[in-house]
Amino acid sequence: MRRLARLALLSAPLFAIAATVGAHAQQAGAPPPPAVTVAKPVVREVQETVTFTGRFDATQVVTIKSRVAGYLQSVRFEDGANVKKGDVLFVIDPRPYRAAVDQAEAAVKVSETAVQFAGADLDRAAQLQKTGNITEQIYDQRRQTTLQARAKLAGDKAALAAAELNLEFTEVRAPFDGRVSRRLVSEGTLVAASDTQLTTIVSTDPIDFYFDVDEATFLAFERAVAKDGQKVELAGATARVGTTDEPEPKREAKIDFVDNRVDQASGTMRLRAKVANADLFLTPGLFGRIVLGLGAPKKGILLPDEAIASDQTRRIVWTVADDGSVTPKPIVQGPKIDGYRLIRSGLDGSEKVVVNGIVRIRPGIKVTPQPTELPPVAAAK
Repeated sequence: MRRLARLALLSAPLFAIAATVGAHAQQAGAPPPPAVTVAKPVVREVQETVTFTGRFDATQVVTIKSRVAGYLQSVRFEDGANVKKGDVLFVIDPRPYRAAVDQAEAAVKVSETAVQFAGADLDRAAQLQKTGNITEQIYDQRRQTTLQARAKLAGDKAALAAAELNLEFTEVRAPFDGRVSRRLVSEGTLVAASDTQLTTIVSTDPIDFYFDVDEATFLAFERAVAKDGQKVELAGATARVGTTDEPEPKREAKIDFVDNRVDQASGTMRLRAKVANADLFLTPGLFGRIVLGLGAPKKGILLPDEAIASDQTRRIVWTVADDGSVTPKPIVQGPKIDGYRLIRSGLDGSEKVVVNGIVRIRPGIKVTPQPTELPPVAAAK
């Protein structure tokens, strides 16, 4: 018994020391509140936009053919060159058509001589008729001869005009400013009138941009442009267009065509925008993107995408109170504007929102907020 009592007295201080060490260890292991960066949302006037993908196309596309038949004498352009309206592209052998012009000119001269002779004969007959030296029948015959000569002269002049036109058509010219494709025939080829394809030409400035809008967005556009309950056409609305490799479309465009029905197979509406292309950078067939404004400018609440988290089927942001407690706020997000995400609902702009470090947040904990201020436009990444 005395031995047991002695052991108890010796072990009591050891237990006290162990308990003290354990308490200090537990106190030292408790992590401090995690540090997070907080900021108020950017609140300013914004223009909500939607972006669509489409394809550039030429406003005019023409397959070049000759109006007259003949042997191709020469080609006057380089394959793929930019040409101006009226530039000579091909020359058909003009010699047969020049001979036809000479023949028609000779026929006109003969007819002019016949008209002059018949007119003089008719004048004499008119004088003789007054004195009764010729009959009425002879006068009518000479009048008929004069009228026939005049009609033949008119026909010969028309034949001369047609011959001159055919001679002019031996020079195949560009119908408008644009870019010509490669030649499809070689010199010496027998070209059939209105049949043989010589090349193609497309206009380059301005250029069209075709894109399809889904039914829901099209209805949103219709409602956004309505004024006083009256429908206003989308044609005439402005937009910005760019190629797929550009981070932000910058070329000005104007909607100039809205189709007359929604495509039943795809449920989309086809629209077209016209884009200036003075530098000839845009090429028909390229894919591109168009940005359209949806409605009038309005007050917007903006946050970086890093501040938005997912809570099952919802999107949330974490707001921080003065005591460091955090609260999830469900939001409805919109498109990106100037590098930020538009918040359609859920915030009024006065909240302090965690913009960096949301992975360290757990429900029920407190955080150490580190305030910052978001710039009006997000920095490019």
